[in-house]
Amino acid sequence: MAEFTFELNDDQKQVRDWLHGFAADVIRPAAAEWDEREETPWPVIQEAAKVGVYSLDFYAQQYFDPTGLSIPMVMEELFWGDAGIALSIVGTGLAAVGVLANGTEEQIGTWIPQMYGDADDVKVAAFCSSEPDAGSDVAAMRTRAVYDEAKDEWVLNGTKTWATNGGIANVHVVVAVVDPEAGSKGHASFIVPPATPGLSQGQKFKKHGIRASHTAEVVLEDVRVPGHCLLGGKEKLDERLARAREARAGADGSGTSGGERVKNAAMATFEASRPAVGAMAVGTARAAYEVALDYAKTRSQFGRPIIDNQGIAFQLVDMRTRIDAARLLVWRASWMAATGKPFTAAEGSMSKLYASETAKEVTARAVQILGGNGFTREYPVERMHRDSAIYTIFEGTSEIQRLVIARTLSGMPIR
Repeated sequence: MAEFTFELNDDQKQVRDWLHGFAADVIRPAAAEWDEREETPWPVIQEAAKVGVYSLDFYAQQYFDPTGLSIPMVMEELFWGDAGIALSIVGTGLAAVGVLANGTEEQIGTWIPQMYGDADDVKVAAFCSSEPDAGSDVAAMRTRAVYDEAKDEWVLNGTKTWATNGGIANVHVVVAVVDPEAGSKGHASFIVPPATPGLSQGQKFKKHGIRASHTAEVVLEDVRVPGHCLLGGKEKLDERLARAREARAGADGSGTSGGERVKNAAMATFEASRPAVGAMAVGTARAAYEVALDYAKTRSQFGRPIIDNQGIAFQLVDMRTRIDAARLLVWRASWMAATGKPFTAAEGSMSKLYASETAKEVTARAVQILGGNGFTREYPVERMHRDSAIYTIFEGTSEIQRLVIARTLSGMPIR
């Protein structure tokens, strides 16, 4: 087991410096333009593909790092460059992880390469889980998948929302209900191949922040996919559904059914992914802090730099302290997930909660330090402040994180 350390190894430092250079030289110069255009930054993604930042091989190498620190390091550097463009670059990874977590070796080898394409023909993928009435409440999911045994096809109907790359993706990974009685155990994931009839893009959202990342509804109307597009295969699904039915039948006297225990096990999976979002928030916070620090050193009022005033200097101290604390929480949770240490205190949710709230706080203070300039689009902190709002919302709101942590610490079904 890799020991926890605050020091990156030489390979990690090399990757970090390479990514920092890409973020500084390619992402940042394009950030304001694509934020204003509110369009997917295809030229930047293609450039990322050419140098190897946007590729399956690169993310696989980082994902299998035994220390667990490579993924948060990658996220921090890319999102230091710009949150919207960075999300366009890493968004395909959400779908890829869905296939890696649930698919067979054949499915992984077939579909993940199609999600990325290559440097000459870049593709993106979309992971479709949330619905208009099922965000934090996954039990309210309504999208249905019905098996047509005669044709060995699954028929999908429903509407997904908040899908990164939704509708423009080459490959969509869709979570649907196959057995409404089985709770979250009755959910399954499906590959929807390119150009499948019945899948269309619904509303494209005009967002407050991360505007260079495409977010839209995905509408599924009698979408038929071959049986082999069920991730994990039907035999595995049938076994899982049978266990869920047995668990429901054997609910114990505590009032906690097997189905509810399944839901808690699923929550543990989300818990392990949340530090990556925390790392994104750390990158945005760090970027805003650095702009504010440089500005405070060079902006003069009353004959001296404004950083000479305690009111400004102490704010910067608090900003930096929170950023470092957030990073350490993210790194601890990432290391725990990679080394198989259990999250006995919801450490994954802790890291995401603190880092996302830190990003909102730090970017707001950066705007304040820059004063009127910080309120204009001439300076990047205005955009960073808008972008930071998403971290307390997606991958579980701050309220949901607190609920998860409270339940874990107390052992009580707090609502």
